[in-house]
Amino acid sequence: MQRKKQKKIKNLLPGVKENVSLKDYTTFKIGGKAKYFFVAKTKNEIIKAIKASKQLNLPFFILGGGSNVLFSDKEFEGLVIKIKNEKLEIKNCIIDAEAGVPLSLLVQKAQQHSLSGLGWAVGIPGTIGGAVYGNASAFGKAIGDLVKQVEVLDLKNFKIRKLLRKECNFKYKDSIFKHKKNLIIVSVILRLKKGNKEKIKEKMKKFLRIRRETQPLNYPSAGCIFKNLKSQIFHPPKFCKAKFVAGKNPKIKKHILKKFPELASFIQKGEIPAGYLIDKAGLKGKKIGDAMVSEKHANFIVNLGNAKAKDVQKLIAHVKKKIKKIFGVELKEEITIFPY
Repeated sequence: MQRKKQKKIKNLLPGVKENVSLKDYTTFKIGGKAKYFFVAKTKNEIIKAIKASKQLNLPFFILGGGSNVLFSDKEFEGLVIKIKNEKLEIKNCIIDAEAGVPLSLLVQKAQQHSLSGLGWAVGIPGTIGGAVYGNASAFGKAIGDLVKQVEVLDLKNFKIRKLLRKECNFKYKDSIFKHKKNLIIVSVILRLKKGNKEKIKEKMKKFLRIRRETQPLNYPSAGCIFKNLKSQIFHPPKFCKAKFVAGKNPKIKKHILKKFPELASFIQKGEIPAGYLIDKAGLKGKKIGDAMVSEKHANFIVNLGNAKAKDVQKLIAHVKKKIKKIFGVELKEEITIFPY
C-alpha cells in the first residue's frame, strides 16, 4: 500500500522529495522529517500539490519562509508544500506580489521605487504570504494596513477568490486565514505611498539597528513567541479595570499594579508587552534542554544548538504557568505549532 502511494504521488507530483528534514526549512532549526516535500513555484503547482494530497488522502501543510513555525520532532506523515511562487510587479504605488516573495525583498524593492509604508518590516524574515497570514506587525505598524487585495485558493471548490482588505478580518497578529484553513494565500496586492527614497532608507536603517540591538539575532528562533496583551480601557484612572482582549485575560489586580507600577503606563497605552512580563517574572535565561528564554529579549525562545520541539513546548508551558501565577493573565502563542 505504501509503495503504491509513493508511486502515485511521484506520478502526480514530479519532483516531490521524500523524508525531508523540516528543521532545514525553519528559522528555529527544529523539526522532524516530512514524509513528502514539494516546492511549488507557481500558482498551478500549488493547486496541483494540494489536489494530489486530497486524491491520496494525505494531510498537508503549507510552508512559507518557516519563520513563525515550530514543527514537531516526530515525522509528519503527509505532504509539506513549500510556497516558492515569487513573481513581483510594482506599478506606481501598487505592489503585486505572489505569496512566496521574501518579505525582505519586498521591503528592498519598495525603497528602490520610493514607496513608503513598508520600511518597518526590514529585517523580518519570511514571505509576504506568511506575513499576511499572521498580520505581521512591528513598531506600531501592521501588514494588514497596507493590503488592498488578497488572492486565495478556496479548497472548498478549488476556485480562485479575491478578498478585499475588509474581508480579511485583520486584527492584532491575526487574520481570517488563521481561522479558515480552506483559504490558501496565492498572491497579495499592497497599496503604498510615494516617498523620498533616501528618507525611507534612513528609516529602514533605524529600524534595523533597533532590531539588532534588542533581538537575539545570533541564535535560531521563531521571533516573538507570545502576543502582547492588548487592552481596552473603560475607566482610565482605574487601570485595574482594563479588560484584556488577547487570550481573554482577566483583570490586572491592584496589588500587582502596586508591585509592578510600569504596568499602569502600559495599560494606559493599551498594550502590555509579553516580554516585559516574562522579564519581570525572572525567566530570562531559563533553559529546558537547548531551548532558552533569550537573555536579550524575553519574548524570544532561542535554539542554543540542539533544541527539540518538545523542549520549546515545555518551556512555553512553563512561561505561561509562571506568568499566570504572578500576574493573573494568560499569554497566547503567536507562533504556529504543528501539528496543531
